[in-house]
Amino acid sequence: MKQRRLSLALASAASVAFLVGTSVAAPPPAAPTQEGPTYVYRVPAPLGQKAQDLIARGFDVLEQRDGEDLFVLGSKDVHTKLADAGFTGTVESVMAPPAFAPTTQGTGVNETYYGGYRTVKAHYAHLDQVGWRYPRLATVVDYGDSWRKTQGAGGYDLKAVCITKKSPGDCKLTPNARKPRLFVSGQVHAREITTGDMAWRWIDHLTAGYGKDGEVTSLLDTTEIWVVPIANPDGVQIVQSGGDSPKLQRKNANHTNGPKFCPTETDPLAQVGIDLNRNLSVQWGDNGTSPDPCSQVYRGPKADSEVETKALEKFFRSLFPDTRGPGLNDPADPKTRGMVITMHAALNVVLLPWGYTTTPSPNDRPLRAMAKDMAQLAGGWEYGQPGELLYTAGGSIDDWVYGELGVPHYTWEIGNWEGDCAGFLPAYSCQDGHWAKVKPMLTYAARKAANPYGG
Repeated sequence: MKQRRLSLALASAASVAFLVGTSVAAPPPAAPTQEGPTYVYRVPAPLGQKAQDLIARGFDVLEQRDGEDLFVLGSKDVHTKLADAGFTGTVESVMAPPAFAPTTQGTGVNETYYGGYRTVKAHYAHLDQVGWRYPRLATVVDYGDSWRKTQGAGGYDLKAVCITKKSPGDCKLTPNARKPRLFVSGQVHAREITTGDMAWRWIDHLTAGYGKDGEVTSLLDTTEIWVVPIANPDGVQIVQSGGDSPKLQRKNANHTNGPKFCPTETDPLAQVGIDLNRNLSVQWGDNGTSPDPCSQVYRGPKADSEVETKALEKFFRSLFPDTRGPGLNDPADPKTRGMVITMHAALNVVLLPWGYTTTPSPNDRPLRAMAKDMAQLAGGWEYGQPGELLYTAGGSIDDWVYGELGVPHYTWEIGNWEGDCAGFLPAYSCQDGHWAKVKPMLTYAARKAANPYGG
């Protein structure tokens, strides 16, 4: 694999990046929202035990691999922490602290931050607006509460929308639905803001296109499409609170399992919360997770400890029947219907189960064939199991959906780590390019939901 220069687009154009051996002066920030710059370290960590050791140490390992190297996000002192843990880390790029900016602009459905990204409030106003404008197509569902809401500390409902040409019995929370279902979610990891925007565009594409776009009309006549635009609203509220300098919150807001404030002198980028994509019950606590409450991959005190996780699992069970036996080697029923897509950022890959091991799943052949199709529709992304491309990780949504229900699940890592539109926080203008790739992938997934394992 060729060497890549990472261009970490985590904030506005005021950031400055440099490669090792290059010095570029950065203007001092007017009012920094965090101490010191943010660094990306290139760390030799081949697939296998070395990569898993790096994850287990609690470093913020990015979803990016370049040959034998992984990349770690952190403060200046993370270099010392890497060395103390037996790793060699060299600076790949660096960003100056972001400058202060207003938190949000606009109101209601038009409330935005960082150049156009919608706030949680705007996303929920959008769902209500869609339900009101398209009553024959859209049904908004409240499937639970965020952690902060359960604590009486603000927080949000957990919301989804079902979109289909409604007939009696459609969009009901029962696994024995008349129509096949595609389920799509965004911003499980809050800082991956591209994914919420893709969910917004998908909702609008479907509702505005019905009766005008033949492909959309055919889909909604035959398929229920469920969308959760913001799966981690407490985390997204933390992200958006930085305004034009979004905060890099990955996890939810639950701070009761460790210190109330994780940032320290040695790692000001550490954060509270539980990684919701490491908290599910299938292979919980396996590789790619951490018992450290300040780690970015903190798995929580036990499987399904988080209200967001429990609500999501209950929601999945209400939408899809269980078609797979209890054994790890039991394949799903060939007549299984449905598809689940969880959108992440930023790598331009399609990932398929299993995620906790490099051993193929019992339905690997059709799962891999569909992943290949999706990757080609995106313009030539890579595809495979996480352990083939990055590292293994337990307790993920991928393995829960497939492992518990037999339903095909794919993680899409949308974006990359090089160029002007790189990283977790690309300029909002970059989303048109992402959407051009994601729309045909979503359309394909919706078509396959009727008979995913049948070819």
